[in-house]
Amino acid sequence: MVVSIIKLSELEGAKRIDAEYYKPEYLTVKQKLLSTHFIYFKDLVKEIIHPIEIKREYEEEKQDYLFLLAQNVRLLMLDLSEKRYISEEKAKLISKNLLEKGDILLVRSGNVGELTVYTGEPNKVISSADLLVAKVIFKHPYYVGVFLSTSFGQKILLRGIYSGLQPHIAPTYVKQIPIPIFSEELMIKIEDLFLQAQDLLKQSRFLYSKAENLLLEELRLKDFNPKYEKTYAANLSNTFISHRIDAEYFQPMYDEIIKKIREYPSGFSKLLKHVKYVKPDFDPTKYPGKIFSYVELADIDSSIGVIHSTSKIKGEEAPTRARRMLKENDVIVSRVEGSLEKVALVDKEHEGCLASTGFFQFRPQDILPEVLLILSKTTILQSQLKKQCSGTILTAVPKESLRDIIIPLLPFEIQTKIASLVQYSHEARRKAKELLGTARKAVETAIEKNEKEALNYILAQNFKKI
Repeated sequence: MVVSIIKLSELEGAKRIDAEYYKPEYLTVKQKLLSTHFIYFKDLVKEIIHPIEIKREYEEEKQDYLFLLAQNVRLLMLDLSEKRYISEEKAKLISKNLLEKGDILLVRSGNVGELTVYTGEPNKVISSADLLVAKVIFKHPYYVGVFLSTSFGQKILLRGIYSGLQPHIAPTYVKQIPIPIFSEELMIKIEDLFLQAQDLLKQSRFLYSKAENLLLEELRLKDFNPKYEKTYAANLSNTFISHRIDAEYFQPMYDEIIKKIREYPSGFSKLLKHVKYVKPDFDPTKYPGKIFSYVELADIDSSIGVIHSTSKIKGEEAPTRARRMLKENDVIVSRVEGSLEKVALVDKEHEGCLASTGFFQFRPQDILPEVLLILSKTTILQSQLKKQCSGTILTAVPKESLRDIIIPLLPFEIQTKIASLVQYSHEARRKAKELLGTARKAVETAIEKNEKEALNYILAQNFKKI
């Protein structure tokens, strides 16, 4: 048990009297920041906007403006694996929400602590009310964003959480956060690291898209856009064979894609002939005191098919759905309708992690893992999985339906080209994370020790180009 005794005079105007706000670690962090040369956040910004709320009338189909949701904001990066758009007409109604280069975006409710700085790319972006938008007037907005992502910045942000059910943070609290200010030299170097990382993330997405396009072009599916039919007929005999009578299963669009796979000149085959389906039979409760890294659907960055985060759980506290033990080069694929695009290739860093039974776990046998990733993320598998979804309360793909999934038999030469692009893509993202980690560590070193050591730390890093 941790006990913290606070004087009445230290209750900060009695605006907060809950014990959580006065946790010793939070008080220590605040005192450390107040001991530096600092400026309060409110003096670095013109305003902190709580964006105007609109009805959820955004679309998945591309329109004039990208509509940014809380789920798109990760720590010092944008995750655009799921994009939503609004028309120019609707954007004009909430023009106050239009982002400008250098705006700091903070998740307002839910995953408080997630934040990034808008670099101006992509352009024409409108923020949703899920975020707070800080209009920075300080000339080093990227440095401020990096500070807020450090252990000091994260703790001071988490200290401001209020409301028990759905955590929130208020602009009034954010304005009072002390921001350490260092020399121009250090802050510029921190900003350079941030911007280099953003360039690498952009490169990563480009390389992944190139790999995806190579596959689709090979299968002659690049511009294939089958129409979702609103009305159609199916033979009664087919309902008996498939044991399905729901309309979605007989959607002609799915059959058109399957037909394309079957027509591929190099042939096709059953998925399970080329991958091993790994059963979810690992029981973490047999290791009650062990700490596991746990992967759920929300931890997947499906834009390039990687695991972007994990949570820590004790074996004895693991949920019943935590039954998959991951191995490097496994491909995990969501089986839950609405999240089927949550697909990732397990890298070396995440070997030994636990994963939810909300995934299928495939272990490639005679297919390159990177190729299996792309197949799983594109319409080749996505449409077949969508077709197989069943259930009422939780609609998902039943394990038994995997025997009906087919894949094209790609020549090894094509596979190696696709795999190489994916490898470069994932390496670029890994390098970006490394640069962001260096930037954070340098700021923490400057706070804990001094600027000179922070600068030496940056110089000591041997950054190799991709």
